[in-house]
Amino acid sequence: METAILIVHVLVGIAVIGLILIQQGKGADVGASFGSGASQTVFGSAGSGNVLTQTTTILVSVFFLTSIGLAYVAKEHARDAGQVAAPLVQQAPTTAAQPEIPAPAQQQNQSQKPADEIPQ
Repeated sequence: METAILIVHVLVGIAVIGLILIQQGKGADVGASFGSGASQTVFGSAGSGNVLTQTTTILVSVFFLTSIGLAYVAKEHARDAGQVAAPLVQQAPTTAAQPEIPAPAQQQNQSQKPADEIPQ
């Protein structure tokens, strides 16, 4: 299903690009009135506005629908990937004895000497 939507999406995208490049700009009619030769088009003097504009509109709508479809498929894949029960990694017990850090030695304050050691 995803592959079919992706193929349609790519083909419609290429078709939209082609149709947009074929269409005349709004300023092309002004040039034709001054005799620049732009009035000799494949679709006649009436121009190609109606047929190409409607076809482009339809193809762009299909492009957006396939974009939404691909987003939905990607969301489902992400949701399914989150539900996979991955094995939990357990920490192996350590066999080596961990070195003990000695507690800091209690320092005696030099000013607190016993009374019999204080000179008089």
